[in-house]
Amino acid sequence: MTNPPPPGNWNDPTWSAQPSSPAPDPTLVAGQPVPPQPGPVDPYAPVAPYAPIDPYAPVDPYAGAQPPAAQPMPSYAPAGYAPAGYPPQYPGYGYPQPPKTNGLAIAAFVLAMIGFTSCITAPIGAILGHVAQKQIRLSGEGGAGIAKAAIIVGWILTGLLVLVLAVYAAAIAYAIATSDNSSF
Repeated sequence: MTNPPPPGNWNDPTWSAQPSSPAPDPTLVAGQPVPPQPGPVDPYAPVAPYAPIDPYAPVDPYAGAQPPAAQPMPSYAPAGYAPAGYPPQYPGYGYPQPPKTNGLAIAAFVLAMIGFTSCITAPIGAILGHVAQKQIRLSGEGGAGIAKAAIIVGWILTGLLVLVLAVYAAAIAYAIATSDNSSF
């Protein structure tokens, strides 16, 4: 079914069977020729190794990649291969692992430091520091410095405790010797 022509002198371009302008040339874009699409690339074609490389050329990041389904991951290591994961570290590379710190050395240091307030734990910390030093020499663990600090701090505080007790005892003895017993 065709529509009748519009009334009057008005020309409707949708009604007219004749195009108002010639069809555009598909090989021209904005008056410039369209470059042809590149063909398939032969991966085995010889390449000039010193040819200039265009750094702005488009790169297909998925070129040569296979879909994940084509590369099944085994759940076990095949015979003769190492299990999946990081490779073992070669000796001599990177920083060596520090030795484990002796727990008794830490406890001795803590007790020696608590001796500043309680005075009773200082000699215990010093003695435990000696025991920790012996364990460190036998096992090769770390913490020799902590044990030595516990010994030093523990014996200094023990010496101060003994000195304070001696002064206190002398003060009591002096007070008793100089007191007048007739006031009772």
